Amino acid sequence: MSKPFAKTESVCPVCLKKIEAQRTLGDDGFIHLEKSCPEHGCFDTLIWEGGIASYLNWDRGSAGREFPEGAREIEKGCPYDCGLCAAHEREGCCVLLELTSRCNLRCPVCFASAGEGEGKDLSLSEIASLYDMLMERGGPYNIQLSGGEPTVRDDLPEIIDMGRSKGFSFFQMNSNGLRIAGQEGYALELAQAGASCVFLQFDSLDDEAYRMLRGRPLAELKLRAIENCGKSGLPVVLTPTVAPGVNEGELGEILSFALSKAPAVRGVHFQPISYFGRCSLEPPKIRLTLPKMLRLIEEQTGGLMKAADFSGGGAESPYCSFHASYRRLDEGFLKALPRRENACCCQTSFEARDFVSRQWGLKPPENPEAELSETASLDEFLKDAVENTFTVSGMLFQDAWNLDLERLRRCYICEADLERGMVPFCAYNLTDIDGRALYRP
Repeated sequence: MSKPFAKTESVCPVCLKKIEAQRTLGDDGFIHLEKSCPEHGCFDTLIWEGGIASYLNWDRGSAGREFPEGAREIEKGCPYDCGLCAAHEREGCCVLLELTSRCNLRCPVCFASAGEGEGKDLSLSEIASLYDMLMERGGPYNIQLSGGEPTVRDDLPEIIDMGRSKGFSFFQMNSNGLRIAGQEGYALELAQAGASCVFLQFDSLDDEAYRMLRGRPLAELKLRAIENCGKSGLPVVLTPTVAPGVNEGELGEILSFALSKAPAVRGVHFQPISYFGRCSLEPPKIRLTLPKMLRLIEEQTGGLMKAADFSGGGAESPYCSFHASYRRLDEGFLKALPRRENACCCQTSFEARDFVSRQWGLKPPENPEAELSETASLDEFLKDAVENTFTVSGMLFQDAWNLDLERLRRCYICEADLERGMVPFCAYNLTDIDGRALYRP
């Protein structure tokens, strides 16, 4: 018999109606989200591999509420009035601009269901309107140029230049890397245009995982994309989608590979799979949770990276993410950089924007672990601090089964939408059991 210990709200995975939910301690000793829809029955989803004390202690100090500029009035309530609505508790940090629905892959798992039909590109005037809207609503935000696959467009330099002219300074490319790998000089073109980094879809070093998650072998192309970015000075963040039974046993191998490619590779950002959009995989009974991800990282790196090195979010809900930064030392050793006590890396959306740009771009860390010596120049010191800092993080997005509206109201990763404004990522991509979307067109 499970034991409830906290109430919240969620949605029914079948009809997406808002329903009451409870966090419970299950018979397995782990934390579950339990909910019941009057029409479609009961749902029980594992959300934390640990007990109540472990779950509560992960929140080392949450920030107070922020009030988003230009918030929409509350009519139907969360999650139906996003854009952002007046009940939302964060102003935003990273904003996705989906420049196109076209893609040069058709992955069996894709939150955007990209690559279907003829596809559509946003016009430059529509992109300009999105930039203006974001500035009016509290910008400049960190911009994620996404899709679809953004590199299928030939005008990315113009899009970045337009954004810079409007006051934005951080441009992350979310890419599968096919064009970066295949077109000589393209990575340099992106770097010269002002791209800050590439979040490279990187699920494995083995083609079998790519066949399952992306529909074709891609391992060699991924290596070539990293090489081209490295030669061009364009920072890379490896971004694996981690799926149970597919590649959860490869976290250590991916981290070891990433370290071998530093400083061209600045870190790894894991994304345990969420079951929304186009997803050929069924939600398993035992899901990947934050504690399990950290345990697997420690086990598979032989203790080089320890679960105790990591902390949860501060500006966003701590139950959405994990991160740790390391100083690379000689002979393959790492030193975990200190984290703030009773808090995470950042407590406000503005702090989060700066942290992200330092974490993944070309800025030096705010408080590098090394100290400037009397004989070293400032330029040498900052270059060393950038090149020898390595970050490991992860983001556990929510779907209709594990959606917790308390977490959603803390979301600071948004989708820019011409009609609605800034919609939290997990609301925008939420789909029911049959793939019908709550927001996405």
